[in-house]
Amino acid sequence: MALSVLDLFSIGVGPSSSHTVGPMRASRRFTQELTDAGLLDSVARVKTELFGSLGATGIGHGTDFAVVAGLSGHDPETVVADAIPQIVTAAVENRRLQLAGEREITFDRAKDVVMHRRRSLPGHPNALRITAFDGDGGVVAEGEYYSVGGGFVVSADELGQSLSEPEAAEPYPFSSADELLQRCRESGLSIAGVMRANELTRHSEEHLRSQLLRIWEVMRECVENGCTRTEETLPGGLRVRRRAPALRERLRADATNRSLQGDPLEAMEWVNLFALAVNEENASGGRIVTAPTNGAAGIIPAVMHYYREFVRGASDEAMVDFLLTAGAVGILFKTNASISGAEVGCQGEVGSACSMAAAGLCAVLGGTPEQVENAAEIGLEHNMGLTCDPVGGLVQVPCIERNAIASVKAVNAARLSVRGDGQHRVSLDQAIATMRQTGADMKSKYKETSRGGLAVNVIEC
Repeated sequence: MALSVLDLFSIGVGPSSSHTVGPMRASRRFTQELTDAGLLDSVARVKTELFGSLGATGIGHGTDFAVVAGLSGHDPETVVADAIPQIVTAAVENRRLQLAGEREITFDRAKDVVMHRRRSLPGHPNALRITAFDGDGGVVAEGEYYSVGGGFVVSADELGQSLSEPEAAEPYPFSSADELLQRCRESGLSIAGVMRANELTRHSEEHLRSQLLRIWEVMRECVENGCTRTEETLPGGLRVRRRAPALRERLRADATNRSLQGDPLEAMEWVNLFALAVNEENASGGRIVTAPTNGAAGIIPAVMHYYREFVRGASDEAMVDFLLTAGAVGILFKTNASISGAEVGCQGEVGSACSMAAAGLCAVLGGTPEQVENAAEIGLEHNMGLTCDPVGGLVQVPCIERNAIASVKAVNAARLSVRGDGQHRVSLDQAIATMRQTGADMKSKYKETSRGGLAVNVIEC
């Protein structure tokens, strides 16, 4: 295992990790490479071409905005989300762009951000090519990048390479769920304990804990922001109504109504709210935690909020263990299959997040490593084959409700597994392999291109 839990959970902006966060990182990386090579002062114009799923649904996912922000030197973790439209508007109106925030160059949006809706590059469905030109039109530099899911970006040279080995040897390396369980048995540690020990080869205990609690803090802020937005509809043209603000008011009112008290499914209504709030905030381009993607970003926060609000004994330490456990499962998906909707469909996004959330909740409910693995398998198995067919290329329909449903599934998977003994017929490794194979068999029109499924059977306006 070479990935860190802090790689898997990253703070960024909506609406998409693959189509917004990834392209912004790739564009900013290109400017850094120009700077490092001493070429920045030679650049007069930059052209970005988007291929595959990025070209097909880039407008609805804000990919063009992300590219401009990245070329301007902004990073998705630190950029002020509400400022991105202003950055783009200024560049378009002035026909000038501040490359890397330092060098002013010409900018023509129609010519300099090109979306190839029917062209792809062979390496990955999410591809972009960036070319820098000098004043005479000569090529100064060119970069080809792939947004491979969850905001991760690799260059053409890096694509296909195995994840690099960690700088220091991990005490409990694993590359499968079976190996992870074996490490737990050998060491007597929980899955969170194994992850913590491995993470300490990269980070100090204090840094790891503070960063994970920061991630939890941003998740809480995201729920609150989603519940307090005043706009009635989401951006993008579908005019999808926000539900989180009114739903919270209704649930709070119900809590004071004695005739409604004691509803055994009240907690699930709150889980729905938490997920809706996060994903409506994501659809608005707000601050979000990629977990493990933006399209599925509501599931882990919703289940963590469920634990905090409805389970006795919730603590910061439990939240850290939740994220470490969920991170271990997420790393298995990232290394052995995919978390990219453009590569394997929504089973790789919502399915992975549901599995991770179920594992994390099972762990903090006191589940054994075997029960946690069972919870993760249940969470994935019942999202198998899920297509990615966003209406209008927006991360709204069916994405927002899908997060709410998967959050409830995750809670149920955790509670079901913790009542068992961890023995089950289908292993998590088998489920992940099946998900990978199913994604390979899935037609491209069902993998974040908006050319199949609901995207063609639902009238956009």
